[in-house]
Amino acid sequence: MVREWLEKADKDLALATHLLNENAPFPEAIAFHAHQAAEKYLKGLLVYLQIEFSKTHNLGKLLDLISAKNPSLAGSLEEITVLNPYAVEFRYPGPLDITLEDAQKAVQLAAKTGDAVKGTIG
Repeated sequence: MVREWLEKADKDLALATHLLNENAPFPEAIAFHAHQAAEKYLKGLLVYLQIEFSKTHNLGKLLDLISAKNPSLAGSLEEITVLNPYAVEFRYPGPLDITLEDAQKAVQLAAKTGDAVKGTIG
């Protein structure tokens, strides 16, 4: 199950990275898939740590659960919570826009999450 979570996360990150590298004019989609990657990496780690979690897209809540067993890792990833709005809010009409710079930062944070999780799991 851990491997499945990480594989799904890798695919989301690969898609976000591909769109970014192709200069695709879809920063919302890039940021969404970056969030999804980070979320799935965290959920894979939670499964690995045998910590139950509820259905949520909130990265802060997932980090809080991880913090119970690995506070240093959770603390090192605290900045990924800026990705939370990309899960839902930016996918619907409204006054919020995502820039290419935002999308680039989102991909960087998702990659950082993947590296940290994989480094912990081994």
